Amino acid sequence: KTTAFGLNRATQSVRQTGSSMKPLAVLCPGIDNGIITAATVYDDIPYNSGKYAGFKNYGRSYTGLTTLRHNTAQSKNIPMLKAVSDIGIDRIVEFLESAGITSIQEHQKTLNICLGVSEVSPLEMAGAYAAIANDGVYIEPTFYTKVVDAEGNVILENEQETRTVMSSATAYIVKEVLTEVVRSGAGWYTKISGMSVGVKT
Repeated sequence: KTTAFGLNRATQSVRQTGSSMKPLAVLCPGIDNGIITAATVYDDIPYNSGKYAGFKNYGRSYTGLTTLRHNTAQSKNIPMLKAVSDIGIDRIVEFLESAGITSIQEHQKTLNICLGVSEVSPLEMAGAYAAIANDGVYIEPTFYTKVVDAEGNVILENEQETRTVMSSATAYIVKEVLTEVVRSGAGWYTKISGMSVGVKT
């Protein structure tokens, strides 16, 4: 019982996702549904009124008309909020749930879902990001594949659920956008010589 309790606590404890939610809540569902592209331009400016009032970019830095590729690399908030408005909360939540993120509460399904206000388990985040790396296929995370006895007979086998949550084309584009975070953005320090690296701060 102690072991089971400890495993449950480790896998179900939740954390603030921060800006790591932006690719999952914006890029994946938006690109896959043909609503946005990596080149979609939003006006990155401050707001003192309206539905974007009160939201700020980190460091209060604004760059005006810029693409989502650039805004992802620089981790801008205002353009992502505008993209959420275009995509729609329901469509975003539907994608997140299909990608294994099911711990988001009803009161967290708001405009700023892309800013990481939702608490999500690290295991859910890992599974959703793995779907990007797996060309759009979500594979249910598991801690074991099978259990065998001393003679090699399988006595317990885990069947992982797999499903396509986005097209391979969408996954490719998102991967490319995430490499921009390393090439010219906030994740420059994760660069590995001779290797293509995609990250999100």
